[in-house]
Amino acid sequence: MTTGALVAQQIFDRARQYISAAGLDSEVNWHRGLDFRSFSEPQLLSELAWVILCSGFRESTVRRSFDHISLCYFDWESSGLIRAHGDLCVRAAMSSFRNEAKLRAIVQCADMIDSAGFERLKLLILRDPIAELQKFPFIGPITVWHLAKNVGCDVAKPDRHLVRLAANCGYDSVSRLCEDVAKQTGEAVRVVDIIFWRYLADNPRAQ
Repeated sequence: MTTGALVAQQIFDRARQYISAAGLDSEVNWHRGLDFRSFSEPQLLSELAWVILCSGFRESTVRRSFDHISLCYFDWESSGLIRAHGDLCVRAAMSSFRNEAKLRAIVQCADMIDSAGFERLKLLILRDPIAELQKFPFIGPITVWHLAKNVGCDVAKPDRHLVRLAANCGYDSVSRLCEDVAKQTGEAVRVVDIIFWRYLADNPRAQ
């Protein structure tokens, strides 16, 4: 094991201890339980909305409003329902999240899913998740990894915290960093990602 890999493993061990002590195990266990092959239409809608809203905003800001936003979009029951009542969804959600462009982007996602048909779209996403998911509005070359991870794809997101950590440990990418730690620990890559991310987001000096 290289010196950088050893440092990464030590930081990961500290991150796991922090997660447990802070009572954040449920967040990690949620990622452990994801199954990319079986994501549902409500799950895709919800995760699209989450990633779109989080782009450029603090996660804590979105989290405070997300339950209300979900209610405004029929708790992500179906793309067809959101598509049919898009203006109503946006107007209702504006009372807690005042970014109309993002709220309308969620309706646009529902339009795309309903037009394509979820089962057909799911097959396309399973074949090429990064290319297909990046077709949705507000989903760019960085946020697409967040979305892919949240629907169960075993990838890591090149978030600024993890990019810095990877560079400090001598890795040329976040993927290589998380894949190495995953091999050492038996965790999925996406689980290594969330453990690192949560620890570093809460403790930015820990690198």
